[in-house]
Amino acid sequence: MRLEIYQIDAFTSELFKGNPAMVVPLKEWLPDNLMQNIAAENNLSETAFYIPEGDGFYIRWFTPTVEVELCGHATLATAFVIKHRDEVEGGLIRFKCKKGALLVEANGAEFTLDFPITLSVEIDVPEWASFIGEGIKSAHKCAEDYLFVFNNEQEILDLKPNFSELKKIKSRGLIVTAQGEKFDFVSRFFAPAAGIDEDPVTGSAHTKLTPYWSTILGKSILTAKQVSQRGGALSCELIGDRVKILGRGVLFLKGEIYI
Repeated sequence: MRLEIYQIDAFTSELFKGNPAMVVPLKEWLPDNLMQNIAAENNLSETAFYIPEGDGFYIRWFTPTVEVELCGHATLATAFVIKHRDEVEGGLIRFKCKKGALLVEANGAEFTLDFPITLSVEIDVPEWASFIGEGIKSAHKCAEDYLFVFNNEQEILDLKPNFSELKKIKSRGLIVTAQGEKFDFVSRFFAPAAGIDEDPVTGSAHTKLTPYWSTILGKSILTAKQVSQRGGALSCELIGDRVKILGRGVLFLKGEIYI
């Protein structure tokens, strides 16, 4: 079997920045273990697979080791591919996934994700949080993720987590954040238990960061920077129980795989 495959740098307008994702268009689902093997072979933080369904598309995301329930940057990358392949008319792309309905609005080179938010609950700082770094101001639980708040942007930049220990923590991901200097807030995202030590830019983390910082800063429209090595910038708007996340994408690779 021969399948098309695309690699998109998401949440950036520059090649080699943002977060790379592989996208595989399908006519029907492959066996789960085969999709997982393809994602492992790609060895990027996420590989997205999608099929046409109704008036839109059903989408699934795999890290090199597990399937996840929501991924922002690979959704943006998939929307980019759908527009590139002229699979929709107009700018609205409708997705379904295990978490429900997702919408992406394409406007030229910009893509706006419309995702449900996840509210955080403050908890005591876990003892194992020392493996992330010192200086944690507060800790929060956000569904399958932990959110740790630090005092300033430099502390986020200086973190050197102990990934071998953090792999033992049962959690999808570990979000660290602080108020930014040029942006409203900055963050990094670690997911060693899911096979990703550090994710370059994480759209799904901003469904949790946006409601948190909106409450802290008293504003509904926020600018964000994920300060990984590749880095990525996002604009986030809180609207009720949804968040709109705006970003761009760049095509790096189009090819075929043989399975």
